[in-house]
Amino acid sequence: MNRLLLPFLLLLAFPVLKAEEKTNVVVIFIDDQGYYDLGCYGATEVKTPRIDGLAREGIRFTDYYAAAPICSPSRAGLLTGCYPRRIGMETWVQRADSKRGIHPDEVTMAELFKANGYATACVGKWHIGDKAPFLPDAQGFEYHFGMYSNLDPVETIYFGDEGVPIVRNGEVVKRPADPAELTQLYTDEAIAFIERRKEEPFFLYLPHTMLHNPLGVSKEFQGSSEWGEYGDAIQELDHGVGRLLDKLDELNLSEKTIVLYASDNGRGAGRNPQQPMKGTKLTTWECGIRVPAIIRGPGITAGVECDEVITALDWFPTLASFAGIRMGDDHPVIDGRDILPLLSGKTETVPSASAGLSLNVDVPLRRSWQQGLEWEEWFTRDDYVNAFFYHGSHGALAAVRSENYKMYLNPQLTVYDLEKDPGESRPIRQKSLIKRLRGMAVLFQEEMSRDARRAGFVD
Repeated sequence: MNRLLLPFLLLLAFPVLKAEEKTNVVVIFIDDQGYYDLGCYGATEVKTPRIDGLAREGIRFTDYYAAAPICSPSRAGLLTGCYPRRIGMETWVQRADSKRGIHPDEVTMAELFKANGYATACVGKWHIGDKAPFLPDAQGFEYHFGMYSNLDPVETIYFGDEGVPIVRNGEVVKRPADPAELTQLYTDEAIAFIERRKEEPFFLYLPHTMLHNPLGVSKEFQGSSEWGEYGDAIQELDHGVGRLLDKLDELNLSEKTIVLYASDNGRGAGRNPQQPMKGTKLTTWECGIRVPAIIRGPGITAGVECDEVITALDWFPTLASFAGIRMGDDHPVIDGRDILPLLSGKTETVPSASAGLSLNVDVPLRRSWQQGLEWEEWFTRDDYVNAFFYHGSHGALAAVRSENYKMYLNPQLTVYDLEKDPGESRPIRQKSLIKRLRGMAVLFQEEMSRDARRAGFVD
């Protein structure tokens, strides 16, 4: 196909929607919630009826990966659709003394949606830079309420006796923040934003501070679970999700609103034989980075359990397609895939980037492709695009997943079949698999060394 004609043909196939027809987007982003820590993912110590209901009404992902096993890189990956390493945001977290953040030249989801007529809000924890070029208002959010930082001791030390502030559009509204109030405060603010902007399309990013330590639970939910303060906090989050969903129903917005629920990284390993995966936050064992994710909305198949490998990077092009927004040719190269055909039931697997089945499905083809003869027989371009590259909390490439297989790079090349061995306890000694996955790792390292961009820095 003549690539000069592609944008025109895509507009014919996927016309830009009128404002009153555009799909709203709500992204509920939980902090440090583990894979097994919801009722619909096997938790028996907590009751999460509203989130479980969301799963019944939409798609629950079983093989979904956060962008990183730690807060700041994970958030940067979600908002830009890029491996954090591509945008220079792969290492550790952004404390109050950090001078680094998402580069102003990057395009966040909020910036794209805002440029296409959406009201945009971030309600909750930011954690990807608190200097002027990196704040929510500089990254496409016209409204922000919440905190720029965490409440753990290594962060609160920067704020002295006054404590960490809660801000609204840069102005302090309360200090110090009380963790026991945050879930309700954020939910109230999110609902208020929806009520204010209900007559226009909106993009709401709701990154909760919970379930990060120190935990906080309001009096109403203290002692409500069989899992101590952590379980109580989960049940309060479930209640908050329910309040938000009820508000969408009340305003007749549910039928035109995508609701995405996901965690920013893992927390801990399984707790019984039916929960075999291991690992903790900061690690690249499965429970460090494989997390819960659920999506519901217009056009999305209901009551489905999806075992395709899906990542946080995929939401950018996918949600843009739901909104009828074409990511222009001048958009910075990203790593996410448009999975709308999978979500709508048009395909049973992630569509090929060359299939033309949705508005932004070809976006991964903008990534450079220099395979070379050595790896040509071992994997295709689609195989490479659909692989997931695990990075540790210090930013280094640690493992590669393709289909059911995962290969660790250090201390030696070790492969596991995650379908048969989700606990990663029985290495596979198959030379062809090692060759295939090693080739992908080599190619990815070359791509990043050649094409990765710098983060933003301030003096």
